[in-house]
Amino acid sequence: MEDKPIKPRVRKIEAFTILLSILLIIGVSLIRFGAPPHIPIFVSIVLLVCYSFFKKVSWKITEKGIVDGVTSGILPILIFILIGVLISIWISAGTIPTMIYYSFLIISTDFFLPSVFVATAIIGVCIGSSFTTASTIGVSFMALGGLLGMNPAMTAGAVVSGALVGDKMSPLSDTTNLASSVSKVDLFEHIRHMLWTTVPLFIITLVVYFAIGSTSAEADIQTIDALMNELYGYYPIHPLTLLPAAVIVFLAVRKTSAIPSMIAGIISGIAVAIFIQPGYGVGDYMIFMQDGFTSESGNEQLDEMLSRGGIQEMMWPVSLLILTLSMGGLLSTLGIIKKVLEAISSLVKTTGRLVLSTALTGIGINISLGEQYMSVILTGEAFEPKYKQMGLARKNLSRVLENAGTLINPLIPYGVSGVFMASVLEVDVLQYLPYAFFCLLGPVIVAVYGFTGFSMVKTNVNK
Repeated sequence: MEDKPIKPRVRKIEAFTILLSILLIIGVSLIRFGAPPHIPIFVSIVLLVCYSFFKKVSWKITEKGIVDGVTSGILPILIFILIGVLISIWISAGTIPTMIYYSFLIISTDFFLPSVFVATAIIGVCIGSSFTTASTIGVSFMALGGLLGMNPAMTAGAVVSGALVGDKMSPLSDTTNLASSVSKVDLFEHIRHMLWTTVPLFIITLVVYFAIGSTSAEADIQTIDALMNELYGYYPIHPLTLLPAAVIVFLAVRKTSAIPSMIAGIISGIAVAIFIQPGYGVGDYMIFMQDGFTSESGNEQLDEMLSRGGIQEMMWPVSLLILTLSMGGLLSTLGIIKKVLEAISSLVKTTGRLVLSTALTGIGINISLGEQYMSVILTGEAFEPKYKQMGLARKNLSRVLENAGTLINPLIPYGVSGVFMASVLEVDVLQYLPYAFFCLLGPVIVAVYGFTGFSMVKTNVNK
């Protein structure tokens, strides 16, 4: 006889105790002991399994929670793997080396961080994917920043901030579409309403990067020029090598899904590599895709910069993602997240508190589940009735979901986006976090708007 899929009755005090215990385990492990995030997430899963036994939950139900959690992340896992393959192929084809070379010609070396932020934001809006933006042009900017003597954490912060402008504002972005759908708001109405927060956030972030982003005192331009010449001499630097990047941009504009777009980028990269670098054989491409590209230019800086990619490089983030999704599935199946959301929602009495509670809930779900989609979906479903009850237009809710959901996930070391960014940019999340100003200030500005009432549209004005 099969078990009925009935969730256990969770008391409020139990839900908060379990959630706070998990946050304590993760926080102490990462900050105090410097442990890799896999370990505290694994310990948290063990804690949740023990709790399920304590509540006499059938193992089949507990197991289903784990499976459901991982299943929800299958597409991001496949994207991670495809990105690893894409990076190695694009290096072999000369696509990424050409991006680095042309970036040096275009980007201001005196004001490097502002240039990176603006360029990445423009590309992010065009592509609509922070993952694609960071793993292509972002990788180039990281390499260039290293040559200029810029702190890698600062460069990564600028790349992440710019990439998230696109993930937040582009009509091609899945999270932008998700936030508007969950809140039942027209997509372009949602984007227009976000301008109230995005424009000041963009300006503030840009000003801060101008203040901290000068490299003129540190950069040895002559040395960099010499290195760019070596790059030009060893790798095929040619506009043709940018064809794979153009393919992905074209498909993004056509609203093609991420996985087919990535596959097209890989195939076009191989085609360019065959034409540009005819010396590579089938076996070479198989090695590139599995173990990554190994640069053998003889220049230590170039070789370190361009030896990367491959499926194996992505196994560290993929294993972390599987653990994180398993934990999230257990928290949902055991009813812990739902009980916490019910408790928080019942305390809301004013517009300011409503917006702040929505933002903190989005942040909390990001921290506890490590999943930006769930932070948007669960928070939206929990608070949508409150916004209606208090006479606030739903687009106020969708704006908060983006600012405290989408923007926060890259700042979580074990979050889907955070794991990805740290992997492709090769900078730990906690290192670049203080410099990802656009992401950090997102929840702050919506909270200020909530308490002041600025741009908080009422339903009787504009639904």
